[in-house]
Amino acid sequence: MKEKELNNKAVILISGGLDSATCLAIAKERGFDCYALSFDYGQRHRSELQAAASLSLSMQVIDHKIIPIDMSGIGGSALTDMNIAVPEVETNGIPITYVPARNTVFLSYALGWAEVLEATTIFIGVNALDYSGYPDCRPDFIEAFQKMANLATKAGIEGHKIQIETPLIDLTKAEIIKQGIAMGLDYSKTISCYQADQDGKACGRCDSCRLRSKGFLDAGLEDPTIY
Repeated sequence: MKEKELNNKAVILISGGLDSATCLAIAKERGFDCYALSFDYGQRHRSELQAAASLSLSMQVIDHKIIPIDMSGIGGSALTDMNIAVPEVETNGIPITYVPARNTVFLSYALGWAEVLEATTIFIGVNALDYSGYPDCRPDFIEAFQKMANLATKAGIEGHKIQIETPLIDLTKAEIIKQGIAMGLDYSKTISCYQADQDGKACGRCDSCRLRSKGFLDAGLEDPTIY
């Protein structure tokens, strides 16, 4: 554990899924005082919010906020527009499950809360290897947001820069899962499916389900997901 990270505050973006739960576990292991942030953004898979709340409680974060944002008001994604079907086969290019500017919006809220808390760090579980090809999961995006964050905030201007941490960005899904298991993370409490029902039962067919299932298979571990 790094000395400078002792007793520091961090905002962790937590969706209720596998990656964000692993990020929270990493932040806790590194000694941060953790503040979890989730969004009720009009997503069809609302059971993930229940998972986020359950994870935040069991992992003893200091505070967990669920911020309402109606991204269904602009649509453009199968996750926020119920008239657009979630693809159940692999597609080419950026999939229709991409939510326009979602990580930009989420990180902006996290940045604001980090300033209020005088937090030093924001954790986000973006991944550029085993992922769906979303443009706001790439290192270039994070680098650009990091630069903007320290230009656009009082904290940044006064020399108290807020660091964007992406500990999963270069890991495969199997490597992420192995790291979480090593930290004692219970992945049965996480929900990754894009169209999970109200009880958290996964479809087993969407892109997120396929990536998750393959991750456990590649890690040589049993998938605890309820399908």
